[in-house]
Amino acid sequence: MNRSSRIVGLLIAVMVSVLTLRAEPPAAKPSRYKMGTPSPTTGGCGKFYMGREIAFVMGHQGAGWLERPEREKEEQPKRLLKALEIKPGMVVADIGAGSGYHSFRLAEKVGPKGKVLAVDIQKEMLAIIRKRMKKEEVENIEPVLGTETDPKLPAGGVDLILMVDVYHEFTFPYEMTESLIKSLKPGGRLVFVEFRREDRKVPILLAHKMTEKQVLAEMAPHPVKHVKTIKSLPWQHVIIFEKKDEKQEK
Repeated sequence: MNRSSRIVGLLIAVMVSVLTLRAEPPAAKPSRYKMGTPSPTTGGCGKFYMGREIAFVMGHQGAGWLERPEREKEEQPKRLLKALEIKPGMVVADIGAGSGYHSFRLAEKVGPKGKVLAVDIQKEMLAIIRKRMKKEEVENIEPVLGTETDPKLPAGGVDLILMVDVYHEFTFPYEMTESLIKSLKPGGRLVFVEFRREDRKVPILLAHKMTEKQVLAEMAPHPVKHVKTIKSLPWQHVIIFEKKDEKQEK
């Protein structure tokens, strides 16, 4: 079995098939999401938003895959963080933090005067982060238990929100994006890191990849502006948005 097949196989093994059983939140418009037949071969759950099939959530059982040694070469996290120009003292939210793969790297960048809000909807993932925090005596990470529509972040208190291979799994992407933007400071950045669906050579299930065009379309209804897209990573593109200044808009 080659590396690509192993990655795809592991993704299939850790999918948590629960999204189709969840009800719409009271505030959600019935027409916003559509239900269809799940596409197990692509990792899709059968729920659609703006023509895109939402992917199954990767469960905490896949934490080991998040920490795989090959990830350094496949995703080049050092290059990613350098491109984001994170400064000491910043408040950064790592959404869908999982095992904390990026959270601990971010903690080094923001320094002791900064803070990393490691958000996940799975308690088991946050337990992994807390255990490592204790072992490595890291004090500038705050594990946060979010929900499917609310990351539980402080309003207007975050400089940068990082979402690495997670947005495509949001059960309610519109509502979650609303909540995320509310937590950003004016001019704060919302960063999508997604496997490039435009590239057939990227060995990831289709529902777990997104095109730049799709991300731009899904952000169009929200008060953010596209700043730039970084395409220098091996498999992913980094799509960066900035929160609009409501006062200037008026």
